[in-house]
Amino acid sequence: MPVHEQLDYVEFPARDLDATRRFFATAFGWTFTDYGPDYIAFARDGAGLDGGFYHADLAARTDRGSALLVFYSARLEDTQAKVEAAGGTVVKPVFEFPGGRRFHFIEPGGNEFAVWSDA
Repeated sequence: MPVHEQLDYVEFPARDLDATRRFFATAFGWTFTDYGPDYIAFARDGAGLDGGFYHADLAARTDRGSALLVFYSARLEDTQAKVEAAGGTVVKPVFEFPGGRRFHFIEPGGNEFAVWSDA
């Protein structure tokens, strides 16, 4: 059930919806619902937050001013291996920051995400 005044849904552009769907299904086990040829939605139970991807020529990247969504992983290197095996490209290798370690990646639809771990 939605919580009053808390973030509830996020939308991303994606250059290739099919590639984005395959990537997140393979790397993170997400499932999708199609809403026409230009929109796919994912559900909270696989992602932690409801959201979707819409077809666009742009992509969400931090070097272009976009917000960065960050996954948590108890096993950072294992998650990185899954991301790469599914077609993601690591753009910032694992680095330390106060409180943990993380890496950034680009999924096949062009969007940047990060994964962090406190382990």
